[in-house]
Amino acid sequence: MDQMYLSGGLIATDDMGVFVLAGSTVGGGSAINWSASIRTPQHVIKEWCNDHELELFDSKLYQEALDIVCEKMGVQSQVQEEGFNNEILRRGCQELGYPVNNIPRNSPPNHYCGWCCFGCKDGRKRGSTETWLVDLVNSGNGAILTGCEAIKVLHKRKKGRRDRNTATGVAFKFEHGGGKEIGFVESKVTIVACGALCTPKLLKRSGLKNVNIGENLHLHPVAMAWGYFPDSQVFDGWPEREKKSYEGGIMTAMSTVVAEFNKSGYGAVIQTPALHPGMFSVVMPWVSGKDIKHRMSRFSRTAHVFALARDKGSGTVNAPPDSISYEMEALDENNLKIGLEKSLRILAAAGAEDIGTHHFKGKGLHVKKANLDEFERFVKEESSRPLRELSSAICSAHQMGSCRMGVDSKQSVVNQMGETWEVEGLFVVDTSVFPTALGVNPMVTVQAIAYCTSQSILQVLRRKKVEHKN
Repeated sequence: MDQMYLSGGLIATDDMGVFVLAGSTVGGGSAINWSASIRTPQHVIKEWCNDHELELFDSKLYQEALDIVCEKMGVQSQVQEEGFNNEILRRGCQELGYPVNNIPRNSPPNHYCGWCCFGCKDGRKRGSTETWLVDLVNSGNGAILTGCEAIKVLHKRKKGRRDRNTATGVAFKFEHGGGKEIGFVESKVTIVACGALCTPKLLKRSGLKNVNIGENLHLHPVAMAWGYFPDSQVFDGWPEREKKSYEGGIMTAMSTVVAEFNKSGYGAVIQTPALHPGMFSVVMPWVSGKDIKHRMSRFSRTAHVFALARDKGSGTVNAPPDSISYEMEALDENNLKIGLEKSLRILAAAGAEDIGTHHFKGKGLHVKKANLDEFERFVKEESSRPLRELSSAICSAHQMGSCRMGVDSKQSVVNQMGETWEVEGLFVVDTSVFPTALGVNPMVTVQAIAYCTSQSILQVLRRKKVEHKN
């Protein structure tokens, strides 16, 4: 994690209320994400078009971009063998009559890898390091420099222009001879894709003054429930004795039972995480040394199911000082509570012996020994507890919106072409341009937006070429 995640995976909001995971490696988030490749939901497209007046998302170009991105990544929805966590999520949903569907993934049906959160070791997950970046290098039109940090976007006022500067390149630090040196790259257009946490910082360091930079940060807050499944179960062969929580496709099943897709669009989806021993020990509540040892001894047979909220509330990326301010709105907290309730029921219905949440009190319920009243009381009490003020481990693996796209500079940082309002020829192509939270895994959406922005950039370059000839 120290090599592939921003700040070694040790990031939190300034009040420590949300643990934040963000990719910081060649390929960015696509190198360490969990393979989910979900198209932009139709209700989100409708909201971005109608409420935010962004015609791009209802255009033929954007639909074409979604198709091209999914084809490029080999997105498909089949799964040959399901892993421990997803098998439990699916079984629990089926027992309760909750909707459950296969998650489209950028990996083949037989990709049984629980380690893609550290990069796909066999390259079968088709992130940008297996697709777009390969095309870049093979074309001969670009190179990849690792261990670099962008310091500042360079820009200056053109003769005859009074309204805004024009981007001319980037200053950056790079590793050389065991130390750091400063380099400069001149460019006809400059593209920033540092992610929703780092792009605002770079723009501010570069002298941009737009008040929306760093604002409107959405985190897709996640709250988890756990269930313990001993090796021997009352269900014959369920789950398979040899299956472990850290093996198999990280995400292959999803429930939209509380997603509100057909209503407000602001609810929670239910999925499964990648939790290896280090992260498992961090998010599990600390009651005592003896208790955490007991929990760790059951790690390989402890399943996790989480609720991910499409957060209506937002926070701020501050720079300087470097920090993240974020507080959940009551609506988002309530959606997570409802999702937690469903998650506990799913785990119990799938056959868990013990269930619980990550609330700091560390309470659990032995399902087999509890009667119906005791079970209902436990589920309602645990899912109604406050999720703010450090009472429970809340996590974020998706950050977006901190340089959002819009139709005017008073409400946004970039226009529909992805170009900043302040500096001509400076484009942003990462999740920071999302107008709102997305509500599902953002990989397909961000790549589709990047594809559309690339078409705008090509138009700019063609225009510059014509102007240069004249």
